[in-house]
Amino acid sequence: MLIFSGGLDSTTCLFWALDNYDKVYTITFDYNQRHIIEKEMAQKTIELVKSIKKKEISYFEFKIDLSTMGASALTDFSIDVPKNRDVNSNEIPITYVPFRNGIFLSVAVAYAETLDITDIIGGWNVIDYSGYPDCRPNFLKSFQQTATLGTKIGQKKPFNIIAPLIGLKKSQIIKLGKKHNADYSFAYSCYEGREEFCGECDSCILRAQGFKEAGYLDDYLVRVATSLKGTKLHP
Repeated sequence: MLIFSGGLDSTTCLFWALDNYDKVYTITFDYNQRHIIEKEMAQKTIELVKSIKKKEISYFEFKIDLSTMGASALTDFSIDVPKNRDVNSNEIPITYVPFRNGIFLSVAVAYAETLDITDIIGGWNVIDYSGYPDCRPNFLKSFQQTATLGTKIGQKKPFNIIAPLIGLKKSQIIKLGKKHNADYSFAYSCYEGREEFCGECDSCILRAQGFKEAGYLDDYLVRVATSLKGTKLHP
């Protein structure tokens, strides 16, 4: 099962998973985030993949309103998204949503158990990850043990929290995706939540640097630019 936000990292994981599993179950979260457009883009990516891949993909959406707690620029619209920040800073930014990955993993584990699945895949990363503490390997290892101990299915077989991107730079993530024929035309990243990327938030900066270093044009930006010109994008 893949925790699929619709972003660049989880899109890379989707194409990776399609080359490693016969069927891929995905779970996407609507948590009343500022960039709710990523959910729409996730659905479009699934539709795109279904049209080009001969694999079965299941899409499941789970709603949980994390804006009721706020405390993050992604869930409290009164807090501005930081712009042009030093993405190499060790400071945890205000775009951190308290324990978001723990919450998502808990729901994903519960859903996976209903499907008799114990492999949970996600795009967690400790290199280009904006400093979020719930993206670290020790957290994922700990949660893997917790999921195994706290579930019925875990008494028969352990959970595996799989992080294919955990030690990769953004450019390496993009190269891995392209190795698995990833199409990033709908892979959304911007924290501002508009179709056109702001280019100044942490996510936009890391993405732009990644594509530049990897030596690829950004499929998403090409699609948007082509759409604005009123022409059809050709492969």
